[in-house]
Amino acid sequence: MPYYNPMMLARRVSTLDVLSGGHVRLGLGLGWSKDEHDAIGAEMKHRGVRADEFLQVLKAIWTTDPASFQGRFYTLPMSHIYPKPVQKPHPPIYLAAFVPAALERIAKHGDGWNPAAIPVAGMEQMFDGIKQMAKSAGRDPAKLALIVHANVEITEAPRPKDGAIFTGTMAQIREDVEGCQRIGAQEIHFDPTFMRGAQEISLWLTLLEQLRKLV
Repeated sequence: MPYYNPMMLARRVSTLDVLSGGHVRLGLGLGWSKDEHDAIGAEMKHRGVRADEFLQVLKAIWTTDPASFQGRFYTLPMSHIYPKPVQKPHPPIYLAAFVPAALERIAKHGDGWNPAAIPVAGMEQMFDGIKQMAKSAGRDPAKLALIVHANVEITEAPRPKDGAIFTGTMAQIREDVEGCQRIGAQEIHFDPTFMRGAQEISLWLTLLEQLRKLV
């Protein structure tokens, strides 16, 4: 989020939602690279507070007319901004988060959680915590989605006990998929970007075809 202007992003997402007939889903995160934050002039220590305002600006533009916002980082004068998204009240927002403050942001402002590299037991515990915080905030926890980002690396040798989720043999990855399904994941996005050789489109497509059979 710190890399974007929320007013411009809101209009881009709205336009895509209109053109797609209401099929846009927006995934957002805080970013992790200090070099990138420095390059665009956003102080990394303020990224959490900035994200809270960012989400409020998006929703103001999508759901009110005229829209306005006054915050520490963003100011939107009273404005009529079009087009409005097809989806109501707005396209779903999925947030990547790991630390407690970011998980609470999902509970208050997000439509779902997009975790990566967290073991199934950890995801279950953290997602239960998000839903409890959502309930405390007056939201329906049943409406929060769990969309898992799976960084896949298939190997012939089994992964060790402390190995990363979605790595190892196909049988182990199948167990990870079943574990995600058990804790209520609606979707799993397989991403073989970092697997050796997967940068070639032919291997990428072959891998994804194999993985598709697991769900």
